[in-house]
This record gives sequence, C-alpha cells and structure tokens, in this order.
Amino acid sequence: MKSPSASSTTVAVSLPEARLDLVFAALADPVRRSILERLDGNPLLVSELAEPFDISLQAVSKHIQVLVKAGLVTQERTGRVSRCRLDAGPIQTAAVWLNRYSKYWQNQFDTLATWLEEIERNKRIHARGKRAAQSRRGKEKRS
Repeated sequence: MKSPSASSTTVAVSLPEARLDLVFAALADPVRRSILERLDGNPLLVSELAEPFDISLQAVSKHIQVLVKAGLVTQERTGRVSRCRLDAGPIQTAAVWLNRYSKYWQNQFDTLATWLEEIERNKRIHARGKRAAQSRRGKEKRS
C-alpha cells in the first residue's frame, strides 16, 4: 500500500523557492518591470512612479505592493508620502537560478552552430560544383 505522501500531488515548497516564485510572478508583468526600471538608481514617490502609466494611482500602488511582497521594492512612509526604492537582491537570486540552466541553452547554441557550419559547407560545395559545370560548358562551347 502506498503511503499518503507518495500519492500526493502537492509539492512542499521551501521558503527560498516560495520567494523565487514571488519574484518570477512579479517580473511577469510589464508594468512592474517598467516600475523596476524607473527605480533603477533613484528612489521615487509612488506618484512619480505612476506618471507615465495610463492606469490609476491605486492600480500602480497594487503593482508596487506585489513588488514589495517579492522583496524587489522597499517602501519608506513619511506620513502620507511613500518613497519606493529598488532592492535588486532577489533579481540576483533569480538570475542565479536561471543560470543553472545555461548548460542546456549552450548545448542548443552548439547544435545550432554545427548545423550552420554544415549548411555553409554544403553551400560552398554546391557553389564549387556550379562553377565547375559552368567551366565545362564554357570549354564545350569553345570546342
């Protein structure tokens, strides 16, 4: 008989994995990525962050909260004023996770390079054969 845990489809997620999930979910939205780009190098007020977007200040605030939960943005409140600052640490963690799979990408690039070399070699062989055929026809015409 199988143990209950063996038949379960639920996977236990560690704290670092859960944080990574939050980072990838936050980065999945173009508005949130744009907010991060705007925060690169300079803290901004929520109202300043909202300026270029054609969405409400409340919607921008919700996006910022997703970024805060993911650890990508820190907020400092002074009364009703909220200043946001980029925290790139979680992005570094995501980049390290992605880089674990670079060996697979490199393998694909190596395969592509091999195919491109083969195509180029076949083109050269074909071009040589074409020139040789043209040369033979030229000699036949002169004879």
